[in-house]
Amino acid sequence: MSRLAQTHGLTDVQREILSTVRDFVDKEIIPVATELEHRDEYPQDIVDGLKELGLFGLMIPEEYGGLGESLLTYALCVEEIARGWMSVSGIINTHFIVAYMLKQHGTQEQKDHFLPRMAAGDIRGAFSMSEPALGSDVSAISSKAVQDGEEYVLNGQKMWLTNGGTSSLVAVLVKSDEGHPEGTAPHKSMTTFLVEKEPGFGEVRPGLTIPGKIDKMGYKGVDTTELIMDGLRIPANRVLGGATGRGFYQMMDGVEVGRVNVAARGCGVAQRAFELGVRYAQQRHTFGKQIAQHQAIQFKLAEMATKVEAAHAMMVNAARKKDSGERNDLEAGMAKYLASEYCKEVVEDAFRIHGGYGFSKEYEIERLYREAPMLLIGEGTAEIQKMIIGRRLLEEYRFQG
Repeated sequence: MSRLAQTHGLTDVQREILSTVRDFVDKEIIPVATELEHRDEYPQDIVDGLKELGLFGLMIPEEYGGLGESLLTYALCVEEIARGWMSVSGIINTHFIVAYMLKQHGTQEQKDHFLPRMAAGDIRGAFSMSEPALGSDVSAISSKAVQDGEEYVLNGQKMWLTNGGTSSLVAVLVKSDEGHPEGTAPHKSMTTFLVEKEPGFGEVRPGLTIPGKIDKMGYKGVDTTELIMDGLRIPANRVLGGATGRGFYQMMDGVEVGRVNVAARGCGVAQRAFELGVRYAQQRHTFGKQIAQHQAIQFKLAEMATKVEAAHAMMVNAARKKDSGERNDLEAGMAKYLASEYCKEVVEDAFRIHGGYGFSKEYEIERLYREAPMLLIGEGTAEIQKMIIGRRLLEEYRFQG
């Protein structure tokens, strides 16, 4: 166990879970991650191992076959997994967000139908907000659902689905204008549909096509896809929560905990970059001594370690706030913003410490250097986080003059 990024006040159960996950990461993920990443290969053996550990049901209540653990436990597990390979944490995160949305907002029938199989890892979740013509401007989505008797017909194109191919359940956000008067705010006329499908690519059910994997700079192994709906028919009982018009709030609730997850991923990647940097600095010699003995390198290591520690503390605080039942959008936004920015900086410093070898695909830092940028945009860009933080601060510190 490293000296950095310790979490105080954990229960024996939490410590045991984290120890098990860390052991799995060290033995099953780190030795194979770079090779799989370079081949852009889905890590099926790793996913099967996580399924056996019960991690797909970590936060799903025990009554549905899950472990019923807290957001903090989940975030700390994600931190460990991202330390091994960030893509694997992405496979779990999208699944977890859909399970969380079902737990918080689903009808009893929807919970009974989906959550036990999600806890077992037999159903894998994905969620879909973004579209080709928009990213952060969720209220401008154009995909639409029109009611037709006991069904809805969905049309439109979605973008950036993590787990788009391997998932068997997708929570899809679309516009649904029925029952809403003209002039209703866009975010009040959105609905989340629970779309079941076969895993794979091509037409995975009538009216639903997953064209194929998007080729990415990093974040490989996990499949990121588009989703095309053309006359996709969904029964009314697959509206999340049973009522239309609530989709935006449901998705934002899911994204809020997703931001804690992205902060945890940033913490994990930064920890691994620090580990690689501090180890290499003690192996490489210049001018007759370890480069770790040069003050310039010690300054870098000091800055890197401080950033790792600060990001971890903010991530833990955001998770604990949500677990306490309090609103945590301010803390989650701050944690996601800081952890992703610090992750990028720590990875770059580790890259610099490696010198020319950091540019070689033989060294793990090369993979981290390509992975870190995704955290700057995933679950809301840094600019979106700053908007959220700024608005919340003005609410909290409203001038009463």
